[in-house]
Amino acid sequence: MKYKFKTKPYKHQLTALEKSWNKENFAYFMEMGTGKTKVLIDNIAMLYDKGKIDGALIIAPKGVVKTWYEQELPTHLPNHIENVTVLWQANITKGQQEKLESLFEIETAIHILIMNVEALSTEKGVKFASKFINSHKAMMAIDESTTIKTPTARRTKNIIDIGKHAKYKRIMTGSPITKNPLDLYTQCEFLDPWLLDFSSYYAFRNRYAEMKTMYLRGRSIQVVDKFQNLGELSDTVKQFSYRVLKEDCLDLPPKVFIKRHVALTSEQKQVYEQMKKAAMAVLNGKVTTTMTVLTQLMRLHQITCGHFTADDSSVQEVKSNRIKELMNVLSETEGKAIIWANYQNDIQKIINTIETKKDEDQNLIYGPGSVVDYYGLTPQEDRQDNIRKFQNDPNCRFLVGTPQTGGYGITLTQANTVVYYSNGYDLEKRLQSEDRAHRIGQKKTVTYIDLIAEDTIDEKIVEALRKKINIASEVLGEELKEWI
Repeated sequence: MKYKFKTKPYKHQLTALEKSWNKENFAYFMEMGTGKTKVLIDNIAMLYDKGKIDGALIIAPKGVVKTWYEQELPTHLPNHIENVTVLWQANITKGQQEKLESLFEIETAIHILIMNVEALSTEKGVKFASKFINSHKAMMAIDESTTIKTPTARRTKNIIDIGKHAKYKRIMTGSPITKNPLDLYTQCEFLDPWLLDFSSYYAFRNRYAEMKTMYLRGRSIQVVDKFQNLGELSDTVKQFSYRVLKEDCLDLPPKVFIKRHVALTSEQKQVYEQMKKAAMAVLNGKVTTTMTVLTQLMRLHQITCGHFTADDSSVQEVKSNRIKELMNVLSETEGKAIIWANYQNDIQKIINTIETKKDEDQNLIYGPGSVVDYYGLTPQEDRQDNIRKFQNDPNCRFLVGTPQTGGYGITLTQANTVVYYSNGYDLEKRLQSEDRAHRIGQKKTVTYIDLIAEDTIDEKIVEALRKKINIASEVLGEELKEWI
């Protein structure tokens, strides 16, 4: 395929483009870390260059919309393509309103609107998205399209209705149809109601699932007993989709890094600002050594994770979106995953959430047997058993630990996804924890995902660690003070 790419595509990305670029409807079923975002951006560029589209509406989960806007589009959209790109915000200021209005100016540039999927549950978001689609020859794309898997959800219905007016449509997700085949129905309905050739969700369900009746609190409900005819469904889906697994991508780099943004709750913002003022009051009255600033940074960092240490040394919880974003990431992940966190309080919260999560898809991927721990409070006699279980038990999907304890000397090559729920300041511990999965015996590319609280010192910490800067020894106190 001849095209003036800004960044060179891998072989599987070229194949995805060759199969899809001029199709009205297509699904990229590409595992996390294989670069489906770049494929979509290249597809948008090709259609624009051919005069097929002059706009693109990208719907993505809240944790990745900022990455689309700040990182993915600037990195991959070819330089020769003029663009007006706007990131949707719920609170529309005068400046934001001017940006939104620029999407309707008549000019040669392609207009790109990026919206978080939650906005399509609101009247304001739906109204604006509809206006945008109706004002352009547009592509509409759903990143992590399992967010519209529920047929009865308001945002699912809204997105499907808006999509009827898009010239081209794409869905993107790493989840295979075998995870829960019934999730496919509304995703495909968005692309085209007749791709699966069923008049309703219930007709689709009757073909591919056997139901059974369960009695719960005096009422009967229908639940899936088992799936059927999946070979037929797979053959149908192959006609308008392309499936990519990391193990099939021989030219991928050994490590792939991804950021997921987490918005602070209103309670977190309030506590964070209070702590920031207190930290500056302390630092302005002292000589700003590295250690005194790091102490204040740690207090702010704890708040971004959903807790803080009070004056009486008790740990106080703060309402946070972080654990929710972690579970979103895990739902998009194939196979096993390592989850590193910097605080023991976070470890316990993560384990409890995984163990108590209700498995709506009726697959045994969560629950008490699905997770083991490796941190300071893990008894010495249990540690090797936990590693063996993670490496050998197919039902054990997650290992949760701290880099301080689990980051050294152990082998966790059954995982090719590593999530940093939170980071510390020590570069050596970060690098050592990365290498628990990336070592001899690992046959796949390893994907590293950092959860980052927006507009906090979280961003500075991750940026420094990714640049291989040891914050504790290489950054001066005055520089760290500026981070606050």
